[in-house]
Amino acid sequence: MRHGKYPFIVGFLFLPIVLYVGLVLWPYLQTFGYSLTDWSGQSQQMNFVGLDNYSKLLGDDVFLGALWHNVFLLAVLPIVTILIALFFAFMLNVGGRGGTGGVQGVRGAGLYKVVFFFPQVLSIAILAVLWQAVYRTDGSGLANGILIKLGLADAQHPVAWLSDPDLVLWCILGVLVWSGVGFYLVLFSAAMQSIPKDIYEAALLDGAKRGQTFFRITLPLLWETVQTAWVYLAIVAMDAFALVASMTPGRTYGGGPDHHSELMSTYLMRNFLAFGEAGYACAMGVVIFFFTLILSVVSLRVTRRERIEY
Repeated sequence: MRHGKYPFIVGFLFLPIVLYVGLVLWPYLQTFGYSLTDWSGQSQQMNFVGLDNYSKLLGDDVFLGALWHNVFLLAVLPIVTILIALFFAFMLNVGGRGGTGGVQGVRGAGLYKVVFFFPQVLSIAILAVLWQAVYRTDGSGLANGILIKLGLADAQHPVAWLSDPDLVLWCILGVLVWSGVGFYLVLFSAAMQSIPKDIYEAALLDGAKRGQTFFRITLPLLWETVQTAWVYLAIVAMDAFALVASMTPGRTYGGGPDHHSELMSTYLMRNFLAFGEAGYACAMGVVIFFFTLILSVVSLRVTRRERIEY
């Protein structure tokens, strides 16, 4: 039986490994090879230029600005989304009437979860159209309409949300948070429901308040789920291409005004498809790959702690 085990394992793993190498690893290697050339993307002709594309990136102010915008999203998006999702998940699952010490959830929690999760089922195209209507630069836009009604904005000069260099990236961040909170609320809710109620009842007998149960019981027991959510949100922050390209002004794939919402992915696609600098775009892709890889490893290392059993 032991003699036939290894051929059996190899037989099952051979096809998945071949597919992974051919569809994942090989394109990565090709991209790295193209990044060392002056390939235009329109022909088979290319000349080896070494690391010229990478040295060019170091002096490209637009790319460095796009890198900073990605870092901004990486720093703010996970923190804001996780905090909001944790707050609402805690309130729905263990935030019932006073005196229950976090043992009882609120009435109708299932319905609230469906309402919060609804934005997650919308496609990026629908999100872009919906929020472009919210951010319209006249009184018919929802955001400006509310501000005008409250007397916080002038009807003759409404706020140009997506055309203001100081606001456009915050507007994109708001859409990402709004669309992602529901998913992580459901994720954290499922993790909270797996925590035995006996733990909360024991804390209640010891006189623990609701805030104490959250920081000393709920959050430590949810830490692995929070860690996973952090990594996923970091990937979302790096992959906001579709939203920026469809919502922000700018010639080809958005990024405006004046590159103030430019991301590395939008700048990459513009160089690849519009400017005919495929080799330069491939160099950006390699930088994005290593940047994301290093970020994921660092995030897992920094947020790692001992597993708590219950």
